[in-house]
Amino acid sequence: MSTLIVGATLADGRVRDVRVEGGEITAVEPSLDPKPDERVREADGRRLLPGAIDAHVHVREPGYSHKETWETGSKSAAAGGVTTIVDQPNTTPPTTTGAAFDEKAGLAEKSLVEYGINGGVTAEWDPESLFDRPLFALGEVFLADSTGDMGIESDLFSNAVAAAADEDEVVTVHAEDADLFDESARERDAGGTGRDADADPWSQYRAAEAEAAAVERAVEVGADSDADIHIAHTSTPEGVDAAKSGGATCEVTPHHLFLSREDATELGTFGRMNPPLRSEDRRAGMWDRLVEGGIDIVATDHAPHTVEEKDASLWDAPSGVPGVETMLPLLLAEAREGNVSYERVRDVTAANVAEIFGLPRKGRIEVGRDADLVLFDPEATREIRGEDLHSKCGWTPFEGRTGVFPDLTMVRGSVVYEGGTFGDTVGENVREAAE
Repeated sequence: MSTLIVGATLADGRVRDVRVEGGEITAVEPSLDPKPDERVREADGRRLLPGAIDAHVHVREPGYSHKETWETGSKSAAAGGVTTIVDQPNTTPPTTTGAAFDEKAGLAEKSLVEYGINGGVTAEWDPESLFDRPLFALGEVFLADSTGDMGIESDLFSNAVAAAADEDEVVTVHAEDADLFDESARERDAGGTGRDADADPWSQYRAAEAEAAAVERAVEVGADSDADIHIAHTSTPEGVDAAKSGGATCEVTPHHLFLSREDATELGTFGRMNPPLRSEDRRAGMWDRLVEGGIDIVATDHAPHTVEEKDASLWDAPSGVPGVETMLPLLLAEAREGNVSYERVRDVTAANVAEIFGLPRKGRIEVGRDADLVLFDPEATREIRGEDLHSKCGWTPFEGRTGVFPDLTMVRGSVVYEGGTFGDTVGENVREAAE
């Protein structure tokens, strides 16, 4: 059945009727007459955006389904206006071989939204079998993180970048230089609660300088191979500037946009992530770069852990926070207040993501594009509460903040979320859909 959305306000302020047929947008006009038997949806002053594409999600399955599954993670995405999620490779088994890719792809068929699967790089990775699959990208490749297999001068990283360049694949880099981590921060930590913003042990340990140094090395390696380098979860203005000056694209997470070490007292170990929260000045600098265009995309690094796992000492708690359901609502609340334009929200959550990762049918409300759409009322704000969200982990670092949540989420013309109710699974790989 075709659908006609009447009187929707687009990101640029134009009011348009939008027709959806066969999973794609077939008309965008000031006024359209309904066809016989066409379903008509009145926007009634609401805004319509392209569905968000979250290029950095840790679904956790296989291996850690007690934290998140493709079903729960994709429901959380749909309820937050995210119509495509891209899963990272650090599951068990890691997505470093064709067989591991196939296992994950089978589980991903339970997804309510479209998805991409990133391959990973370890000493055991099998590029030939990975590149034989509909891979979304290489990522999250650990250039210089102490939990990964690579150092900043690793031949493995250089070889992986060269292989990806040959296959025209984007390389998503987790850029931190472990040689610049401050081991003495452990000694200065008086109790490991993570609640002392002045002591700031986790941020001092994973020093801000470690990010910019690794970004600079990543873009150098990328230039040597003529590869497309994308820097994951930049947390400092210096890291963003290094990426852009080196010709790389970069992303920022909602937690690095909206949270800083000033939130440490409230968050405690629930605020531990890699890279860590930074100073309020650096957070403000990241927001300025988002608004002014220096940051390419927002991606959540959705990394759910259970409450029991996070309720540990700072040095024992796992790193990561959930965010796929709250990314767009937080940004829409800022747009509602005039702190960022709706066009900029569209670009950093959809249009730019589609361009960077080669998804020509996604990211904009135009004829011929996939009908991945989000309808919302800018005036319908609500308090964010973990108990109301759909991630299996059941908590959020944005507790008590204001969000604007979607009334309706469509994936290729199918309603996957409306008013608290979920539709049927989609179960199609986004790279195949783009082709």
